[in-house]
Amino acid sequence: MRNFTTFGVGILLVTLAVCPLRAQAQSSATPQIEEISIADLQAVLNDKRLTCRQVVDNYIRRIDAYDKNGPSINSIVLINPRARDIADSLDGVQRRGGARGPLHCIPIVVKDNFETVDMPTTAGSLSLAGYMAATDAFQVKRVRDAGAVIIAKSNMAEFAFSPYETVSSILPGYSKNPYALDRVTAGSSGGTAAAVAASFAAVGLGSDTGNSIRGPSAHQALVGIRSTMGLTSRGGVVPLFMGADIAGPMARSVADAVAIFQVIVGEDPDDSVTVRSRGRPVPNYAQSLDANGLRAARIGVLRQAYESPTTDSEVVLLFRRALDDLRKEGATIIDSAMVPELDSLRRLQTGACNTFEYDLNGFLAARGARVPVKSVADILRSRRFHPSIEKRLETAQGVEGTPDENPDCKSRDAFRAAFRDAVTRMFDRLRLDAVVYPSWSNPPRLIGDLNTPHGDNNQLFSPSTGFPAITVPMGYLRGGVLPSGLQFFGRAWSEPTLIKFAYAYEQATRHRRPPTTVPPLR
Repeated sequence: MRNFTTFGVGILLVTLAVCPLRAQAQSSATPQIEEISIADLQAVLNDKRLTCRQVVDNYIRRIDAYDKNGPSINSIVLINPRARDIADSLDGVQRRGGARGPLHCIPIVVKDNFETVDMPTTAGSLSLAGYMAATDAFQVKRVRDAGAVIIAKSNMAEFAFSPYETVSSILPGYSKNPYALDRVTAGSSGGTAAAVAASFAAVGLGSDTGNSIRGPSAHQALVGIRSTMGLTSRGGVVPLFMGADIAGPMARSVADAVAIFQVIVGEDPDDSVTVRSRGRPVPNYAQSLDANGLRAARIGVLRQAYESPTTDSEVVLLFRRALDDLRKEGATIIDSAMVPELDSLRRLQTGACNTFEYDLNGFLAARGARVPVKSVADILRSRRFHPSIEKRLETAQGVEGTPDENPDCKSRDAFRAAFRDAVTRMFDRLRLDAVVYPSWSNPPRLIGDLNTPHGDNNQLFSPSTGFPAITVPMGYLRGGVLPSGLQFFGRAWSEPTLIKFAYAYEQATRHRRPPTTVPPLR
Protein backbone atom coordinates (compact mmCIF):
# COMPACT_ATOMS: atom_id res chain seq x y z
CA MET A 1 0.00 0.00 0.00
CA ARG A 2 2.97 2.35 0.42
CA ASN A 3 3.02 3.39 -3.25
CA PHE A 4 -0.67 4.32 -3.14
CA THR A 5 -0.89 6.04 0.24
CA THR A 6 2.48 7.73 0.48
CA PHE A 7 2.84 8.79 -3.12
CA GLY A 8 -0.63 8.47 -4.68
CA VAL A 9 -1.95 11.69 -3.15
CA GLY A 10 1.19 13.48 -4.25
CA ILE A 11 0.72 12.29 -7.81
CA LEU A 12 -2.85 13.53 -7.90
CA LEU A 13 -2.18 16.93 -6.33
CA VAL A 14 0.94 17.72 -8.35
CA THR A 15 -0.59 16.44 -11.57
CA LEU A 16 -3.70 18.55 -11.03
CA ALA A 17 -1.49 21.56 -10.39
CA VAL A 18 0.56 21.18 -13.56
CA CYS A 19 -2.29 20.03 -15.83
CA PRO A 20 -5.13 22.55 -15.47
CA LEU A 21 -8.55 21.33 -16.57
CA ARG A 22 -9.06 22.14 -20.22
CA ALA A 23 -11.70 24.63 -21.24
CA GLN A 24 -13.97 22.10 -22.91
CA ALA A 25 -14.22 20.09 -19.68
CA GLN A 26 -15.06 23.24 -17.70
CA SER A 27 -17.84 24.32 -20.01
CA SER A 28 -19.44 21.03 -21.06
CA ALA A 29 -21.87 18.92 -19.06
CA THR A 30 -20.70 15.89 -21.05
CA PRO A 31 -16.98 16.43 -21.66
CA GLN A 32 -15.20 14.77 -24.55
CA ILE A 33 -12.77 12.04 -23.56
CA GLU A 34 -10.54 12.37 -26.64
CA GLU A 35 -7.01 13.35 -25.56
CA ILE A 36 -8.17 13.92 -21.99
CA SER A 37 -5.42 13.60 -19.38
CA ILE A 38 -5.58 11.56 -16.20
CA ALA A 39 -5.82 14.74 -14.13
CA ASP A 40 -8.64 16.14 -16.25
CA LEU A 41 -10.49 12.84 -16.20
CA GLN A 42 -10.22 12.65 -12.43
CA ALA A 43 -11.56 16.19 -12.16
CA VAL A 44 -14.52 15.31 -14.39
CA LEU A 45 -15.29 12.28 -12.21
CA ASN A 46 -14.88 14.20 -8.97
CA ASP A 47 -17.21 16.94 -10.23
CA LYS A 48 -19.73 14.24 -11.21
CA ARG A 49 -19.92 15.44 -14.81
CA LEU A 50 -19.35 11.83 -15.88
CA THR A 51 -19.71 8.56 -14.03
CA CYS A 52 -17.07 5.89 -14.38
CA ARG A 53 -19.59 3.83 -16.36
CA GLN A 54 -20.06 6.73 -18.79
CA VAL A 55 -16.30 7.12 -19.16
CA VAL A 56 -15.86 3.45 -19.99
CA ASP A 57 -18.86 3.50 -22.34
CA ASN A 58 -17.38 6.45 -24.22
CA TYR A 59 -14.05 4.71 -24.76
CA ILE A 60 -15.81 1.54 -25.90
CA ARG A 61 -17.87 3.63 -28.33
CA ARG A 62 -14.65 4.95 -29.83
CA ILE A 63 -13.22 1.45 -30.17
CA ASP A 64 -16.45 0.28 -31.84
CA ALA A 65 -16.44 3.26 -34.20
CA TYR A 66 -12.81 3.29 -35.23
CA ASP A 67 -10.93 0.09 -34.50
CA LYS A 68 -12.66 -2.37 -36.82
CA ASN A 69 -14.84 0.21 -38.57
CA GLY A 70 -14.12 3.55 -40.24
CA PRO A 71 -10.33 3.89 -40.44
CA SER A 72 -10.01 0.33 -39.01
CA ILE A 73 -6.99 0.99 -36.81
CA ASN A 74 -7.00 -2.71 -35.85
CA SER A 75 -5.27 -2.21 -32.52
CA ILE A 76 -7.66 -4.03 -30.18
CA VAL A 77 -7.75 -7.80 -29.77
CA LEU A 78 -10.58 -7.88 -27.21
CA ILE A 79 -12.64 -5.41 -25.19
CA ASN A 80 -12.78 -6.50 -21.55
CA PRO A 81 -16.22 -8.08 -21.04
CA ARG A 82 -16.07 -7.02 -17.39
CA ALA A 83 -15.10 -3.40 -18.02
CA ARG A 84 -18.59 -2.02 -17.48
CA ASP A 85 -19.13 -4.07 -14.31
CA ILE A 86 -15.81 -2.84 -12.92
CA ALA A 87 -16.84 0.73 -13.74
CA ASP A 88 -20.15 0.25 -11.93
CA SER A 89 -18.32 -0.99 -8.83
CA LEU A 90 -16.01 2.03 -8.93
CA ASP A 91 -19.04 4.31 -9.17
CA GLY A 92 -20.31 2.62 -6.01
CA VAL A 93 -17.04 3.37 -4.26
CA GLN A 94 -17.28 7.01 -5.31
CA ARG A 95 -20.90 7.31 -4.16
CA ARG A 96 -19.73 6.18 -0.74
CA GLY A 97 -17.37 9.12 -0.71
CA GLY A 98 -14.11 7.54 -1.70
CA ALA A 99 -11.75 6.59 -4.50
CA ARG A 100 -10.19 3.21 -5.06
CA GLY A 101 -6.73 4.74 -5.51
CA PRO A 102 -4.68 7.26 -7.49
CA LEU A 103 -5.86 5.74 -10.81
CA HIS A 104 -9.55 5.59 -9.91
CA CYS A 105 -11.49 4.82 -13.12
CA ILE A 106 -8.57 5.43 -15.46
CA PRO A 107 -9.12 3.16 -18.51
CA ILE A 108 -5.93 1.35 -19.52
CA VAL A 109 -5.25 -0.75 -22.61
CA VAL A 110 -2.84 -3.62 -21.99
CA LYS A 111 -0.59 -5.37 -24.49
CA ASP A 112 -1.66 -8.96 -25.10
CA ASN A 113 1.46 -10.42 -23.48
CA PHE A 114 0.39 -9.22 -19.99
CA GLU A 115 -1.54 -11.86 -18.06
CA THR A 116 -5.07 -10.81 -17.11
CA VAL A 117 -7.56 -12.92 -15.18
CA ASP A 118 -10.58 -11.59 -17.08
CA MET A 119 -9.29 -11.86 -20.67
CA PRO A 120 -7.19 -14.41 -22.57
CA THR A 121 -3.45 -13.80 -22.88
CA THR A 122 -2.02 -14.95 -26.20
CA ALA A 123 1.14 -12.91 -26.95
CA GLY A 124 -0.45 -12.40 -30.36
CA SER A 125 -0.38 -16.12 -31.21
CA LEU A 126 -3.17 -18.53 -32.11
CA SER A 127 -1.06 -21.21 -30.44
CA LEU A 128 -2.02 -19.64 -27.08
CA ALA A 129 -5.65 -18.89 -27.98
CA GLY A 130 -7.96 -19.32 -25.01
CA TYR A 131 -5.25 -19.24 -22.33
CA MET A 132 -6.74 -17.73 -19.15
CA ALA A 133 -4.23 -16.78 -16.46
CA ALA A 134 -4.80 -17.65 -12.82
CA THR A 135 -3.44 -14.28 -11.68
CA ASP A 136 -2.84 -10.85 -13.13
CA ALA A 137 0.61 -9.74 -14.19
CA PHE A 138 2.33 -7.75 -11.44
CA GLN A 139 1.86 -4.42 -13.21
CA VAL A 140 -1.77 -5.21 -14.11
CA LYS A 141 -2.50 -6.00 -10.47
CA ARG A 142 -0.80 -2.80 -9.36
CA VAL A 143 -2.88 -0.58 -11.64
CA ARG A 144 -6.09 -2.44 -10.79
CA ASP A 145 -5.38 -2.04 -7.08
CA ALA A 146 -4.93 1.68 -7.77
CA GLY A 147 -8.42 1.82 -9.29
CA ALA A 148 -7.72 1.53 -13.02
CA VAL A 149 -10.08 -0.23 -15.45
CA ILE A 150 -8.37 -2.64 -17.85
CA ILE A 151 -10.55 -1.80 -20.82
CA ALA A 152 -9.00 -3.96 -23.55
CA LYS A 153 -6.09 -6.10 -24.71
CA SER A 154 -4.10 -4.65 -27.61
CA ASN A 155 -2.53 -6.24 -30.65
CA MET A 156 1.20 -6.90 -30.78
CA ALA A 157 3.87 -8.35 -33.01
CA GLU A 158 3.50 -12.07 -32.39
CA PHE A 159 5.63 -13.14 -29.42
CA ALA A 160 7.05 -9.57 -29.58
CA PHE A 161 9.48 -10.63 -32.31
CA SER A 162 9.26 -7.62 -34.64
CA PRO A 163 10.25 -4.06 -33.76
CA TYR A 164 9.15 -2.90 -37.21
CA GLU A 165 5.47 -3.79 -37.60
CA THR A 166 2.50 -5.02 -35.59
CA VAL A 167 1.06 -8.17 -37.11
CA SER A 168 -0.01 -11.34 -35.33
CA SER A 169 -1.98 -14.52 -35.92
CA ILE A 170 -4.53 -13.79 -33.18
CA LEU A 171 -5.89 -10.79 -35.11
CA PRO A 172 -6.12 -10.62 -38.93
CA GLY A 173 -4.25 -7.80 -40.63
CA TYR A 174 -1.79 -5.14 -39.53
CA SER A 175 -2.32 -2.53 -36.84
CA LYS A 176 -2.34 0.88 -38.53
CA ASN A 177 -0.75 4.14 -37.53
CA PRO A 178 -3.63 6.57 -36.77
CA TYR A 179 -1.54 9.46 -38.13
CA ALA A 180 -1.28 7.83 -41.57
CA LEU A 181 -3.30 4.68 -42.17
CA ASP A 182 -0.83 3.31 -44.71
CA ARG A 183 2.04 3.45 -42.17
CA VAL A 184 3.23 1.01 -39.52
CA THR A 185 2.91 1.44 -35.79
CA ALA A 186 6.40 -0.04 -35.27
CA GLY A 187 6.53 -3.05 -32.97
CA SER A 188 5.99 -4.92 -30.88
CA SER A 189 3.75 -2.75 -28.66
CA GLY A 190 2.26 -1.06 -31.71
CA GLY A 191 -1.31 -1.98 -30.80
CA THR A 192 -1.00 -0.29 -27.42
CA ALA A 193 0.53 2.81 -29.03
CA ALA A 194 -2.13 3.07 -31.73
CA ALA A 195 -4.92 2.58 -29.17
CA VAL A 196 -3.59 5.28 -26.84
CA ALA A 197 -2.93 7.69 -29.72
CA ALA A 198 -6.49 7.12 -30.97
CA SER A 199 -7.99 7.67 -27.48
CA PHE A 200 -9.29 4.12 -27.13
CA ALA A 201 -7.96 4.35 -23.55
CA ALA A 202 -6.41 6.99 -21.34
CA VAL A 203 -3.02 5.25 -21.15
CA GLY A 204 -1.44 1.89 -21.94
CA LEU A 205 1.03 -0.75 -20.83
CA GLY A 206 3.62 -2.19 -23.21
CA SER A 207 6.84 -4.17 -23.08
CA ASP A 208 10.25 -3.28 -24.45
CA THR A 209 13.04 -5.77 -25.14
CA GLY A 210 14.99 -3.63 -27.57
CA ASN A 211 12.56 -1.01 -28.80
CA SER A 212 8.98 -1.94 -28.22
CA ILE A 213 7.76 0.77 -25.84
CA ARG A 214 9.88 3.59 -27.24
CA GLY A 215 9.58 2.84 -30.97
CA PRO A 216 5.78 2.67 -31.13
CA SER A 217 5.55 5.69 -28.83
CA ALA A 218 7.78 7.69 -31.18
CA HIS A 219 5.74 6.58 -34.22
CA GLN A 220 2.47 7.68 -32.56
CA ALA A 221 3.53 10.94 -30.84
CA LEU A 222 3.45 9.40 -27.38
CA VAL A 223 5.62 9.29 -24.27
CA GLY A 224 7.15 5.90 -23.45
CA ILE A 225 9.29 4.97 -20.46
CA ARG A 226 11.80 2.12 -20.39
CA SER A 227 13.00 1.89 -16.79
CA THR A 228 16.26 0.87 -15.19
CA MET A 229 16.46 -2.93 -15.26
CA GLY A 230 15.14 -4.09 -11.89
CA LEU A 231 12.96 -1.07 -11.12
CA THR A 232 9.85 -2.57 -12.75
CA SER A 233 8.65 -6.17 -12.81
CA ARG A 234 8.10 -8.45 -15.79
CA GLY A 235 6.15 -10.89 -13.63
CA GLY A 236 3.24 -12.28 -15.65
CA VAL A 237 4.48 -10.90 -18.97
CA VAL A 238 5.11 -13.49 -21.69
CA PRO A 239 8.90 -13.30 -22.21
CA LEU A 240 10.87 -12.60 -25.34
CA PHE A 241 14.41 -12.38 -23.89
CA MET A 242 14.44 -12.05 -20.11
CA GLY A 243 17.91 -10.55 -20.21
CA ALA A 244 16.46 -7.38 -21.74
CA ASP A 245 12.66 -7.49 -21.27
CA ILE A 246 11.08 -4.53 -19.46
CA ALA A 247 7.42 -3.52 -19.11
CA GLY A 248 6.09 -0.02 -18.65
CA PRO A 249 3.79 2.88 -19.53
CA MET A 250 2.85 4.51 -22.84
CA ALA A 251 0.86 7.74 -22.66
CA ARG A 252 -0.08 10.96 -24.42
CA SER A 253 1.85 13.10 -21.91
CA VAL A 254 4.75 12.83 -19.51
CA ALA A 255 2.46 13.50 -16.55
CA ASP A 256 0.18 10.61 -17.51
CA ALA A 257 3.12 8.24 -18.04
CA VAL A 258 4.48 9.24 -14.64
CA ALA A 259 1.15 8.62 -12.92
CA ILE A 260 1.23 5.02 -14.18
CA PHE A 261 4.96 4.62 -13.56
CA GLN A 262 4.55 5.61 -9.92
CA VAL A 263 2.13 2.75 -9.35
CA ILE A 264 4.01 -0.02 -11.16
CA VAL A 265 7.56 0.37 -9.82
CA GLY A 266 8.85 -1.81 -7.02
CA GLU A 267 10.11 -5.22 -6.00
CA ASP A 268 8.22 -8.31 -7.09
CA PRO A 269 9.02 -11.70 -5.52
CA ASP A 270 8.11 -13.36 -8.83
CA ASP A 271 10.76 -11.42 -10.76
CA SER A 272 14.21 -11.87 -9.27
CA VAL A 273 15.71 -8.96 -11.19
CA THR A 274 13.68 -6.54 -9.03
CA VAL A 275 15.76 -7.46 -6.01
CA ARG A 276 17.96 -4.64 -7.31
CA SER A 277 15.24 -2.26 -6.08
CA ARG A 278 15.35 -3.59 -2.52
CA GLY A 279 16.19 -0.89 -0.04
CA ARG A 280 15.85 1.89 -2.59
CA PRO A 281 13.26 4.49 -1.57
CA VAL A 282 10.58 4.97 -4.21
CA PRO A 283 10.72 8.63 -5.29
CA ASN A 284 7.63 10.73 -5.75
CA TYR A 285 8.12 10.98 -9.50
CA ALA A 286 5.48 13.69 -9.81
CA GLN A 287 7.93 16.04 -8.10
CA SER A 288 9.99 15.86 -11.31
CA LEU A 289 7.18 17.47 -13.34
CA ASP A 290 8.99 20.79 -13.40
CA ALA A 291 8.51 23.05 -16.42
CA ASN A 292 11.86 24.67 -15.59
CA GLY A 293 13.59 21.31 -15.26
CA LEU A 294 16.12 21.92 -18.06
CA ARG A 295 17.80 24.89 -16.41
CA ALA A 296 21.48 24.13 -15.78
CA ALA A 297 21.16 20.63 -17.27
CA ARG A 298 24.18 19.19 -19.08
CA ILE A 299 22.98 17.07 -21.99
CA GLY A 300 25.14 15.28 -24.53
CA VAL A 301 24.35 14.55 -28.17
CA LEU A 302 24.85 10.82 -28.65
CA ARG A 303 25.66 10.70 -32.35
CA GLN A 304 26.69 7.05 -32.12
CA ALA A 305 23.06 6.21 -31.44
CA TYR A 306 21.56 7.69 -34.59
CA GLU A 307 24.06 8.68 -37.26
CA SER A 308 24.21 6.32 -40.23
CA PRO A 309 24.37 6.61 -44.02
CA THR A 310 20.58 6.19 -44.19
CA THR A 311 19.60 8.67 -41.46
CA ASP A 312 16.73 10.77 -42.83
CA SER A 313 17.54 14.46 -43.38
CA GLU A 314 14.14 15.58 -42.02
CA VAL A 315 14.77 13.68 -38.79
CA VAL A 316 18.13 15.43 -38.45
CA LEU A 317 16.44 18.80 -39.00
CA LEU A 318 13.84 18.09 -36.31
CA PHE A 319 16.57 16.93 -33.95
CA ARG A 320 18.57 20.13 -34.48
CA ARG A 321 15.46 22.13 -33.65
CA ALA A 322 15.01 20.01 -30.53
CA LEU A 323 18.57 20.81 -29.45
CA ASP A 324 17.82 24.52 -29.96
CA ASP A 325 14.70 24.14 -27.82
CA LEU A 326 16.71 22.44 -25.08
CA ARG A 327 19.19 25.32 -25.14
CA LYS A 328 16.38 27.90 -24.96
CA GLU A 329 15.11 26.16 -21.83
CA GLY A 330 18.49 26.52 -20.14
CA ALA A 331 20.33 23.30 -20.97
CA THR A 332 23.99 23.19 -21.92
CA ILE A 333 24.37 20.94 -24.97
CA ILE A 334 27.59 18.95 -25.28
CA ASP A 335 28.04 18.05 -28.95
CA SER A 336 29.06 15.39 -29.08
CA ALA A 337 29.16 12.68 -26.42
CA MET A 338 30.88 9.45 -27.39
CA VAL A 339 31.72 6.01 -26.07
CA PRO A 340 35.15 5.73 -27.76
CA GLU A 341 35.52 2.04 -26.86
CA LEU A 342 32.23 1.03 -28.52
CA ASP A 343 33.66 -0.68 -31.60
CA SER A 344 36.25 -2.63 -29.66
CA LEU A 345 33.73 -3.61 -26.99
CA ARG A 346 31.37 -5.00 -29.58
CA ARG A 347 34.02 -7.51 -30.53
CA LEU A 348 33.62 -9.03 -27.07
CA GLN A 349 30.29 -10.46 -28.18
CA THR A 350 30.48 -13.51 -30.42
CA GLY A 351 27.43 -15.15 -31.93
CA ALA A 352 23.86 -14.50 -30.79
CA CYS A 353 22.54 -15.17 -27.30
CA ASN A 354 19.02 -16.39 -28.16
CA THR A 355 17.18 -17.30 -24.94
CA PHE A 356 13.64 -17.22 -26.34
CA GLU A 357 13.03 -20.99 -26.19
CA TYR A 358 14.53 -21.28 -22.70
CA ASP A 359 12.56 -18.31 -21.36
CA LEU A 360 9.25 -19.15 -23.03
CA ASN A 361 9.40 -22.85 -22.18
CA GLY A 362 9.98 -21.92 -18.54
CA PHE A 363 7.03 -19.54 -18.60
CA LEU A 364 4.75 -22.17 -20.15
CA ALA A 365 5.88 -24.90 -17.76
CA ALA A 366 4.94 -22.72 -14.80
CA ARG A 367 1.36 -22.42 -16.17
CA GLY A 368 0.84 -26.16 -16.34
CA ALA A 369 -2.41 -27.41 -17.84
CA ARG A 370 -3.78 -23.89 -18.31
CA VAL A 371 -1.78 -23.31 -21.49
CA PRO A 372 -2.62 -25.17 -24.73
CA VAL A 373 1.07 -25.61 -25.67
CA LYS A 374 4.02 -26.47 -23.48
CA SER A 375 7.03 -25.51 -25.60
CA VAL A 376 8.34 -23.82 -28.73
CA ALA A 377 8.38 -27.27 -30.30
CA ASP A 378 4.64 -27.58 -29.58
CA ILE A 379 4.03 -24.17 -31.16
CA LEU A 380 5.85 -25.22 -34.32
CA ARG A 381 3.93 -28.49 -34.50
CA SER A 382 0.62 -26.65 -34.02
CA ARG A 383 1.16 -24.46 -37.12
CA ARG A 384 -0.96 -21.88 -35.27
CA PHE A 385 1.24 -18.84 -35.83
CA HIS A 386 1.80 -16.17 -38.47
CA PRO A 387 4.02 -17.44 -41.31
CA SER A 388 6.37 -14.49 -40.86
CA ILE A 389 7.69 -15.83 -37.53
CA GLU A 390 8.32 -19.44 -38.54
CA LYS A 391 12.02 -18.86 -39.13
CA ARG A 392 12.37 -17.14 -35.75
CA LEU A 393 10.71 -20.07 -34.00
CA GLU A 394 12.91 -22.58 -35.81
CA THR A 395 16.07 -20.63 -34.97
CA ALA A 396 15.08 -20.42 -31.32
CA GLN A 397 14.42 -24.15 -31.19
CA GLY A 398 17.91 -24.86 -32.46
CA VAL A 399 19.65 -23.24 -29.46
CA GLU A 400 21.05 -25.87 -27.10
CA GLY A 401 21.71 -25.65 -23.38
CA THR A 402 20.84 -23.04 -20.78
CA PRO A 403 21.93 -19.39 -21.03
CA ASP A 404 24.48 -20.05 -18.25
CA GLU A 405 26.08 -22.74 -20.40
CA ASN A 406 25.90 -20.90 -23.72
CA PRO A 407 29.24 -19.30 -24.73
CA ASP A 408 27.39 -16.73 -26.84
CA CYS A 409 25.43 -15.63 -23.76
CA LYS A 410 28.61 -15.46 -21.71
CA SER A 411 30.19 -13.19 -24.33
CA ARG A 412 27.01 -11.06 -24.37
CA ASP A 413 27.19 -10.64 -20.61
CA ALA A 414 30.86 -9.68 -20.83
CA PHE A 415 30.03 -7.06 -23.45
CA ARG A 416 27.20 -5.65 -21.38
CA ALA A 417 29.29 -5.31 -18.24
CA ALA A 418 32.09 -3.55 -20.13
CA PHE A 419 29.61 -1.39 -22.03
CA ARG A 420 27.87 -0.27 -18.82
CA ASP A 421 31.22 0.80 -17.43
CA ALA A 422 32.12 2.65 -20.64
CA VAL A 423 28.81 4.51 -20.77
CA THR A 424 29.18 5.47 -17.10
CA ARG A 425 32.70 6.78 -17.80
CA MET A 426 31.26 8.90 -20.64
CA PHE A 427 28.73 10.45 -18.26
CA ASP A 428 31.46 11.06 -15.66
CA ARG A 429 34.05 12.42 -18.10
CA LEU A 430 31.68 14.97 -19.63
CA ARG A 431 29.73 15.59 -16.40
CA LEU A 432 26.50 14.75 -18.19
CA ASP A 433 23.04 14.50 -16.68
CA ALA A 434 21.66 12.73 -19.78
CA VAL A 435 22.19 12.27 -23.50
CA VAL A 436 19.68 12.69 -26.34
CA TYR A 437 19.13 11.31 -29.83
CA PRO A 438 16.22 10.72 -32.22
CA SER A 439 14.28 7.62 -31.19
CA TRP A 440 14.20 6.56 -34.86
CA SER A 441 16.39 7.90 -37.68
CA ASN A 442 13.69 7.40 -40.31
CA PRO A 443 9.93 8.00 -40.56
CA PRO A 444 7.38 5.20 -40.08
CA ARG A 445 7.51 2.82 -43.01
CA LEU A 446 4.64 1.97 -45.32
CA ILE A 447 2.78 -1.12 -44.14
CA GLY A 448 4.36 -4.18 -45.74
CA ASP A 449 7.65 -2.42 -46.51
CA LEU A 450 10.61 -4.24 -44.99
CA ASN A 451 13.14 -2.95 -47.51
CA THR A 452 13.59 0.77 -46.91
CA PRO A 453 15.71 1.83 -43.89
CA HIS A 454 13.89 1.30 -40.62
CA GLY A 455 15.90 3.74 -38.51
CA ASP A 456 15.44 1.99 -35.14
CA ASN A 457 17.90 3.56 -32.67
CA ASN A 458 16.63 1.78 -29.57
CA GLN A 459 18.33 -1.62 -29.60
CA LEU A 460 21.77 -0.85 -28.18
CA PHE A 461 22.17 1.72 -25.43
CA SER A 462 19.29 1.19 -23.02
CA PRO A 463 18.82 -2.59 -23.44
CA SER A 464 22.56 -3.39 -23.30
CA THR A 465 23.27 -1.26 -20.24
CA GLY A 466 19.99 -1.71 -18.37
CA PHE A 467 19.86 2.08 -18.00
CA PRO A 468 16.61 4.06 -18.43
CA ALA A 469 15.32 5.95 -21.45
CA ILE A 470 12.25 8.07 -22.21
CA THR A 471 10.92 9.09 -25.62
CA VAL A 472 8.76 12.19 -26.13
CA PRO A 473 7.25 13.74 -29.28
CA MET A 474 9.81 15.74 -31.26
CA GLY A 475 7.62 16.93 -34.15
CA TYR A 476 6.37 15.63 -37.48
CA LEU A 477 7.88 14.58 -40.80
CA ARG A 478 6.72 14.49 -44.43
CA GLY A 479 4.71 17.68 -44.49
CA GLY A 480 3.87 17.60 -40.79
CA VAL A 481 2.14 14.20 -40.92
CA LEU A 482 4.37 11.45 -39.49
CA PRO A 483 5.45 11.64 -35.83
CA SER A 484 9.06 11.56 -34.70
CA GLY A 485 10.44 11.08 -31.18
CA LEU A 486 13.25 12.51 -29.05
CA GLN A 487 14.92 10.14 -26.60
CA PHE A 488 16.50 11.00 -23.25
CA PHE A 489 18.92 8.35 -21.94
CA GLY A 490 20.60 8.41 -18.55
CA ARG A 491 22.46 6.55 -15.82
CA ALA A 492 20.95 3.72 -13.82
CA TRP A 493 18.16 4.89 -11.47
CA SER A 494 18.09 8.36 -13.06
CA GLU A 495 14.36 8.28 -13.85
CA PRO A 496 13.59 11.43 -11.81
CA THR A 497 16.16 13.37 -13.84
CA LEU A 498 14.97 12.03 -17.19
CA ILE A 499 11.34 12.73 -16.30
CA LYS A 500 12.27 16.30 -15.35
CA PHE A 501 14.01 16.89 -18.68
CA ALA A 502 11.33 15.19 -20.75
CA TYR A 503 8.55 17.12 -19.04
CA ALA A 504 10.28 20.48 -19.43
CA TYR A 505 10.91 19.80 -23.12
CA GLU A 506 7.32 18.64 -23.63
CA GLN A 507 5.89 21.73 -21.95
CA ALA A 508 8.13 24.06 -23.93
CA THR A 509 7.34 22.52 -27.33
CA ARG A 510 3.83 20.99 -27.08
CA HIS A 511 4.37 18.81 -30.15
CA ARG A 512 1.64 16.28 -29.32
CA ARG A 513 -1.53 16.64 -31.38
CA PRO A 514 -4.32 14.11 -31.98
CA PRO A 515 -4.51 12.11 -35.22
CA THR A 516 -7.18 13.34 -37.61
CA THR A 517 -8.35 9.86 -38.67
CA VAL A 518 -10.16 9.30 -35.35
CA PRO A 519 -12.03 12.56 -34.58
CA PRO A 520 -14.23 13.13 -31.53
CA LEU A 521 -17.55 11.31 -31.59
CA ARG A 522 -20.71 13.31 -31.25
